[in-house]
Amino acid sequence: MKTLDVITIGRASVDLYGAQVGGRLEDMGAFQKYIGGSPCNMAAGTARLGLKSALITRVGDEHMGRFIREELAREGVDVRGVKTDAERLTALVLLGIRDEHQFPLIFYRENCADMALCEDDIDPAFIAEARAVVATGTHLSHPRTEAAVLKALRLARENGAQTALDIDYRPNLWGLAGHGDGESRFVESAAVTAKLQKTLHLFDLIVGTEEEFHIAGGTTDTVAALRAVRAVSGATLVCKRGADGAVAFTGAIPDSLDAGQTGPGFPIEVFNVLGAGDGFMSGLLKGWLDGESWPVALKYANACGAFAVSRHGCTPAYPSLEELTFFLKRGVVEKALRKDKDLEQIHWSTNRNGDWRDMHVFAFDHRMQLEEMCDQAGVDHKKIGEFKKLCLEAAMKVADGRPGFGVLCDNRVGREALHAAAGTGLWIGRPVEWPGSRPLTLEPELGADFGGLAEWPLGHVVKVLCFCHPDDDAATRADQEATLTRLFTAARRNRLELLLEIIPSKVGPVDDMTSATLIQRFYDIGIYPDWWKLEPFKTDAAWKNACAAITRNDPYTRGIVVLGLDAPEAELAASFEIAARHDLVKGFAVGRTIFADAARDWLNGRLDDAKAVEQMAEKFGNLCAVWDGARAKEGKAA
Repeated sequence: MKTLDVITIGRASVDLYGAQVGGRLEDMGAFQKYIGGSPCNMAAGTARLGLKSALITRVGDEHMGRFIREELAREGVDVRGVKTDAERLTALVLLGIRDEHQFPLIFYRENCADMALCEDDIDPAFIAEARAVVATGTHLSHPRTEAAVLKALRLARENGAQTALDIDYRPNLWGLAGHGDGESRFVESAAVTAKLQKTLHLFDLIVGTEEEFHIAGGTTDTVAALRAVRAVSGATLVCKRGADGAVAFTGAIPDSLDAGQTGPGFPIEVFNVLGAGDGFMSGLLKGWLDGESWPVALKYANACGAFAVSRHGCTPAYPSLEELTFFLKRGVVEKALRKDKDLEQIHWSTNRNGDWRDMHVFAFDHRMQLEEMCDQAGVDHKKIGEFKKLCLEAAMKVADGRPGFGVLCDNRVGREALHAAAGTGLWIGRPVEWPGSRPLTLEPELGADFGGLAEWPLGHVVKVLCFCHPDDDAATRADQEATLTRLFTAARRNRLELLLEIIPSKVGPVDDMTSATLIQRFYDIGIYPDWWKLEPFKTDAAWKNACAAITRNDPYTRGIVVLGLDAPEAELAASFEIAARHDLVKGFAVGRTIFADAARDWLNGRLDDAKAVEQMAEKFGNLCAVWDGARAKEGKAA
């Protein structure tokens, strides 16, 4: 029984994409960082489509190498074949979108880690796990990497796996174009043709553009080139034809490309062609390995390619299986797919990283309340930052490296704790509301244009508390909704998740429909939070109504966490028991119930650091046990 569907082998790099569009690389002022390299892109692209994928490559023993490994793991790719090279750096690529025809790129690959891949990196047992092995042309350009690829192909065939080649011809990477010609896609070379033709017989599937088949076949006549490839290989040949779609040939090559098998194309706006071929290949591999006919496999491939050319970046542009299914069923509504709101919502919500099915969150993002405690104790507000470091220590003590734990911490008075939380494995939420504000205003550090979000790490979740009620007057409602709409848009633009906390009980009377009514209103105006933070309702009906409002609008939501409102532990336990009945409620985010007593005593000098941590860890641990017990009672794993 094969445990992997596909292993890709070859390049892995960090793509630094110019964030500005319509200018030269020389004019770029900022870059977005993504994983890159065809095999790396395909491994992630196929994982998004539900295949069990893996990558064999090398990365450097540095920050960018760790980024590739971590990002692949977040995408669901098996990284056992990703080796760390202690002597070489991870490859980098700088890319830009000049216009709809020019996409400049520079490869920084001099003696890079993935070009040190060797035969010793190919584990026979690992290859034996796969149903298919996919190679790319670049790693046939050097004797050392070629030997590794050939070993993998031999082992794959010996173990009954299928093999595929994405020709992926980059003249620059074969030494045929200068550093400034990374965009070049074709330079004739008899040596490259001969090298490729020595290996083409090893593949069951060969994929390339017309120019790539020209180099593989040794002629710029596409039909003649395909026939030359057919003369040395019985593989299915898939030729990509740009706007004309793609065509598959399983047997003899006819006189016209139009005589091959095709799949439907999609009339969309071309925004960025970089990485489109890897998106296409991901969809093609999905159909091929699922045993679909070539027209169906090409339909998947064309659709995935369409997504890629309509968005910024390579891997980030590729669809999830849910997104692909939705698109194929509904079709093209907006030719600029990145501007299709329904499609973008599915794209965003089905490609988020991280498994947060359980949430045990220690919320110490409080500012106003802790400032009041400092004033009562007669101590400087600077003490708050020191105390929040103790809160983080307590949270980490309870988490003990386990998944499903997190913190809410601010940047204004809790900066040191917030920064220290990075890389710990904790879920991190960060508040932006000005404490107690109504109408809602935000922390000044965000700036009038909310541009401060550009400085946030991608792992931080934007948390905003809004005191709102269905009976709000029109002016208050309009003011708060305008602020939240701008914040939601800014968060998405900066690739940050949003947690929306609503507390209507502090504004007016509530019933079982109050929160549900507010939730529906936010969806009606186009705000789709990744997370909801809701009051600890006292009735099951209130939870049913709130959950129903969320699921009918956003079936892919992350879920709900229950807030505490400084309630006693016994009262929270009762509310947890009701909330735990609902799958959409993932856990809790509670603060003062955990830290209030310790804060007062510590600020007044009645408690030392160790005792404060111990006391908060005990209370946090108790709440975790109460929640987990409530979930277990309902037959749900926590």
